[in-house]
Amino acid sequence: MTATPEPTPSRSDRLTDAAFRVLLGVARALPYRIRIPVAGWIVSRIAAPLAGWNKRIRENLAHVCPDLPTAEIERLVRAVPDNVGRSMIEMYSGEEFADRQREVTLRGEGVEALAEAKRTGRPVILVTGHFGNYNAARAALVARGYQFGGLYRPMKNPLFNAHYVDAMQRISSPLFPRGKQGMGAMLRFIKSGGMLGILLDQHMGHGAPLRFFGRTAHTATSAADLALKYDAAMIPVYGIRKPDGLNFDVIVEAPIPPSDPMTMTQAANDSLERLTRQHMDQWFWIHRRWK
Repeated sequence: MTATPEPTPSRSDRLTDAAFRVLLGVARALPYRIRIPVAGWIVSRIAAPLAGWNKRIRENLAHVCPDLPTAEIERLVRAVPDNVGRSMIEMYSGEEFADRQREVTLRGEGVEALAEAKRTGRPVILVTGHFGNYNAARAALVARGYQFGGLYRPMKNPLFNAHYVDAMQRISSPLFPRGKQGMGAMLRFIKSGGMLGILLDQHMGHGAPLRFFGRTAHTATSAADLALKYDAAMIPVYGIRKPDGLNFDVIVEAPIPPSDPMTMTQAANDSLERLTRQHMDQWFWIHRRWK
């Protein structure tokens, strides 16, 4: 079979990647405790306004939380991109970031279910979202000996995608790109008793018309489909940023009971919504979640 050729980077791709690498180099030169908040500030105060993120955050909040006070909206316009910037540089901080998660205590009703799956070789589908920093949960689980694979959506910029994937692999592997390219390897990994992480909180036009924050949000049922087909436990897991902005709580919720794909996926949406309502500044309100 002939391999799919890599896309040729455009001039815009090269300029964007070069600018990112310069900023990344500057950030990495800083001590970790300074690097993380500085990256958050840069994204919140510079990148977000230029990219139009502030407008989208306000639009999403107006759509699902129309009664939110103006002061809270303005706080979230700053705080949401700040968390994004912190999460990005944490991923690119490699071992420094991963080592900090070794001391994290896993909490929640699903901790024992995870341990039991590991003992018995049962596959696990970990469902989460763009909330807090899901890489903190990945790193914490890997540090405890769990075999953690991830499903990801490749970036459109091939230059950016190369170092993006490399940075993710430094936290855990294997990684499986969405689409036919990664499907076969992903299924073999699940059948072998692996633990696969899937983020469910992006708009999927072909997804089920489920609910998120009281509004219709088309959501892929793939996690539930896989759990049912391969008798895998479907468990919500989250890395919640602590008030210090540097450390995390890793929460492992009770397994979602097996039933049908739509019911199980709605339960995952409800789980993420509950935590988001408790930590509104930690969800990625920049997504076009509702269309």
